[in-house]
Amino acid sequence: MTLKAVKEKNEFLEWVKVIGVALLFAVGIRMFILTPIVVDGASMMPTVEDGDKVIVNKIGPKLTEYNRFDVIVFEAKEDTNYIKRIIGIPGDHIAYKNDELFINGKKYEEPYLKEYKKVLNDNGTLTEDFTLEEYLGESVVPDGYYFVLGDNRRKSIDSRDPNVGFVSKDKIIGTTNIVFFPLDKLKLIK
Repeated sequence: MTLKAVKEKNEFLEWVKVIGVALLFAVGIRMFILTPIVVDGASMMPTVEDGDKVIVNKIGPKLTEYNRFDVIVFEAKEDTNYIKRIIGIPGDHIAYKNDELFINGKKYEEPYLKEYKKVLNDNGTLTEDFTLEEYLGESVVPDGYYFVLGDNRRKSIDSRDPNVGFVSKDKIIGTTNIVFFPLDKLKLIK
């Protein structure tokens, strides 16, 4: 084997190593830190729409806590993930009256719903009047669980549905705050 052939073989092996490490790194990031998902359905409109691609941060919230109003992705049933907004954290009492959110008796603004409320075609409310007791038979969100709603309240299957109910922290895949595709809809989720 000539010196040139040995040098080319070594260079080829170095490239294989670099590509291998890069692939392992990319797979590791996708599996454990960030992963893209495609939104399926209209339950979070207008915040995210059917077909939008978002990035799910799998690790950040696991190091801290999930917060009220975070947009999360969670496993609703086997092979089915939902994207919703956390409204109630453990210990919260949730109630809606006249399209206004009350948490533990205190009124909270939901600025992410303002534009949607403006374009309602009827005189109804976006979110019907309810309490946790009426839907789930509990006075507060239990420890280790969250109460979630879709931003498109009239068309969302969320914690109000007993088949979904409270979402266990163990079922949460991560938070999302970036729509990255289509490019003309690139934005931060608020």
